[in-house]
Amino acid sequence: MKDAASGKGGFIRQRRAGMIAIAMAMPVSLLLWLAIAYFAPPLQGMESLAGRLLFTLKCCCLAVLFCLVTGVEAVAHERLFSPAFDPLSGFETRRLLVNQRYLQNTLEQILVFMAGLFGLAAYSPDGSQMRGVLATTVVWMLARAAFWIGYHRSAAMRGLGAPGMALSMIVLLYVVGRIGYEVGGFVGAAVPMVAFLAIEAFLFRTTRPPTSADPT
Repeated sequence: MKDAASGKGGFIRQRRAGMIAIAMAMPVSLLLWLAIAYFAPPLQGMESLAGRLLFTLKCCCLAVLFCLVTGVEAVAHERLFSPAFDPLSGFETRRLLVNQRYLQNTLEQILVFMAGLFGLAAYSPDGSQMRGVLATTVVWMLARAAFWIGYHRSAAMRGLGAPGMALSMIVLLYVVGRIGYEVGGFVGAAVPMVAFLAIEAFLFRTTRPPTSADPT
């Protein structure tokens, strides 16, 4: 009973520390995004859709190299110089586990990031608005680095990378809203938003721990 209470207390402390990390990282990330999106020089040659998509592809290449490939390399080097060279041996260090978690999480997040980024470029008709694509790329990459470094400190400190995940989702929701608006006006834009929020509410409800002990 004491072990269960101690474990629950540890979880609550970790979650509180994670929430503090998120609260610290969010305003910094927002200010950085706004600074780039509104004060960076307008990008040249962005009048055509092809030019905007090409620039977005270049941003994705940078993100893949510095966020995904570095994770692959970290895991590969860890295996090269340890008994983990044989993945079936069961040998795992904390550093290896963190690097593997980072790599898996980045692989998941980069799909959301890229889909949203290309969509944002499609709806950014000039060089001034395309600064949003640049800002999103810079903030997302820095957030990935913060997530990785923080994770090596503690599980809670990976919350420093939460703004990048939130940014990808917000951009993608914006793009989906624009698509919906083209199809059905304000109603068309609202339907996917409401549907997504309903799914989020359902997930929060179903994953919330029970408030009372199981009588069995």
